Amino acid sequence: MSDDSYYLPITENYNHLTVRRSGRALHVTIDNPPINLITKSLLIDLIKFSQWAEKDEKSTVLVLESSNPDFFIAHFDVEALLEIDSESRTGPTNSLTVFDELCERFQKMPKITICVIRGRVGGGGSEIAMSCDLRFAELKSARMNQMEVPIGIIPGGGGTQRLPNLIGYPRAIELIVGGLDLDAETGERWGYFNRSLPSAELTSFVEKFVQRVSSFDPAAVRASKQALQLTLPDFTEGLIEENNMFNERNNSENGRDLMRRFLKMGGQTPEQELRIEDFVLEVANEANSED
Repeated sequence: MSDDSYYLPITENYNHLTVRRSGRALHVTIDNPPINLITKSLLIDLIKFSQWAEKDEKSTVLVLESSNPDFFIAHFDVEALLEIDSESRTGPTNSLTVFDELCERFQKMPKITICVIRGRVGGGGSEIAMSCDLRFAELKSARMNQMEVPIGIIPGGGGTQRLPNLIGYPRAIELIVGGLDLDAETGERWGYFNRSLPSAELTSFVEKFVQRVSSFDPAAVRASKQALQLTLPDFTEGLIEENNMFNERNNSENGRDLMRRFLKMGGQTPEQELRIEDFVLEVANEANSED
């Protein structure tokens, strides 16, 4: 391992990311208060960073974590989804979105990508986490939720494609269609999380694992990931069709009404996001009561 084992800040201009190098490991801390929402600004940061990290030849491990103990990444900004002008769309596409390309980079870049998840991860945040190689969770606080269906849309960044690959079709449809929380203990048992550990043990385990992998021959680490990637399905066609179906829902009258209700009733505030499973049901029930 390199003797450059101290934290060395990466001098890139990010608004919501702090990036440090420790030997052959890159440590990325996400900070977009109050809930680490995937806003346009954070998305730009993640795209720019992933493009740089993909080409960084010094590192063999990349660790993503959050400065907020309650939220790893909440989900994509619903306000931004509502700002998308349906008239600007020309119909179904046959190419990946910039978000899908971002996730593909985390999946395929020649280094081991790790998410350390404390607190909630949902929607697009979960889609980013699923594209990474490993997800280690804090036992007490970690929760995953794909909250799209209750607010009238569907996962649009790989959720319907990668979640069944991780946990199986029946469990994936339960979580996606039900808009249900997946706690850390169940998530480990089902295969969403690699491990779920108490906070202190999680910190120690991740540190030791990163140091261990960083000490190995970089060529062997990279080749092993490349070989293991051959066992994964090619998600491209599914991602494109998923996004076309997402766009249909995002442009639909009912979908947009539910997303507006979500925001009006307190969506994207810490209070409601911490209870997202119950909250999105309340949004759906209010809409149903007016039908």
